[in-house]
Amino acid sequence: MKRRIAIPVIISLLWIGFVAAISFMEAWLKFRAPGVTLEIGLSIGRLVFNALNKVELLFGTILLIHSIYYLKESAKPMIQCLPPIIILVIQTLYVLPVLDLRAETIIAGIKPEPSYMHFYYVVLEAIKVISLILIVVTNFNLSNSEKNTF
Repeated sequence: MKRRIAIPVIISLLWIGFVAAISFMEAWLKFRAPGVTLEIGLSIGRLVFNALNKVELLFGTILLIHSIYYLKESAKPMIQCLPPIIILVIQTLYVLPVLDLRAETIIAGIKPEPSYMHFYYVVLEAIKVISLILIVVTNFNLSNSEKNTF
């Protein structure tokens, strides 16, 4: 598999793995552990999601730089990498700070107003994972079509 195809596949698969493990498993499982209070779970969650966000920013940056580098060959890599990166920017600049403030409020013992922000976050995560899966599938198909042309 050529580097032009391998890098987006590897980064996308790693990114999917991180999101699936943390957003879709760790986030709710930690609250089921014995002795984990809401405050402790939220404190752990803030730490873990802050770290996840930094890793995702690294993955997004790698995908973006890679797609810019190969832009002269095709605009497709750039177009493909935009949905997860746009979602990541929205999460980084808006959704996560709102959720972080909400967690701080709860940890401080204040009950905040009801919010749909967690629901929005999960929906954005699902869309991001689907868009990353499409990057993987498209690049595998491209890899297979290149093999058949030689």
